[in-house]
Amino acid sequence: MTALITGGAGFVGAQVMRLLLEKGENDLIAFDIVPSTARLEGIVDKVKIVRGDLGNFSNVLDVVKKFRPKIIYHVGGLLSITSEADPSLAIRVNVLGTHHVLEAARLFDVPKVLFSSTLGTYGLDIREKVIDDYTLQRPNIIYGATKLFCEHMGLVYRNKYGLDFRTVRFPSLVGPGVKTPGMIQYTSATIEESAKGNPYTINVKPETRFPVMYFKDAARAIVELGAAPIENIKMVNYVTTGATPVASAQELVDMVKARIPPPRSISSPT
Repeated sequence: MTALITGGAGFVGAQVMRLLLEKGENDLIAFDIVPSTARLEGIVDKVKIVRGDLGNFSNVLDVVKKFRPKIIYHVGGLLSITSEADPSLAIRVNVLGTHHVLEAARLFDVPKVLFSSTLGTYGLDIREKVIDDYTLQRPNIIYGATKLFCEHMGLVYRNKYGLDFRTVRFPSLVGPGVKTPGMIQYTSATIEESAKGNPYTINVKPETRFPVMYFKDAARAIVELGAAPIENIKMVNYVTTGATPVASAQELVDMVKARIPPPRSISSPT
């Protein structure tokens, strides 16, 4: 089955491709604006790589028309800090890019699109203990707002055109070698910089807690959701919260200090 992975050379996208290869899929296309294939080490010769920009409708149309995938894993996009720094770019890449993917799927009969969203679509007035499709979403960052708009676009395409659109809302994703800045990337940096013997300061208060998920678990979640039979799909948007209980910044510091021998200097502001 031909699968197109947007952001396929990136943090999560490359891991999605590895999982699909392990499942026996061998017709995979990585669509990415980033020239590096470092995260595809060992599988570069097993996949097709297409350079393209999600914000360019022609680029998206061309790759979907050429390969006619049966499923699109749309995990490409702009993350939180970059989105906050340049809202116009966030709208171009995240909102228009997702519209381009959905419209290309409609035009060229792609039956299923998996979309990576975020817990950032929430933000204010969450009172429920369990979050589901009916929980009020009021994002207070531009990143969350763009992702929420994309979720709603996907619902329209699902209801109007019969597209099998499914979403996973991820917490902050962590793992080795994170380069793209995100609001919670201190989790990865704390571990990596300490392992290298470098000093590192976490720029949040010690009691700060954010839900996080390992990037391989995130990739597994979206691949497993994509493989689920349609009759098992009860919700369109599936929330993942990561490991529990959620560690505070100070608890993270304590765990790193206990496991990584000196020299190291790591702290959280008081």
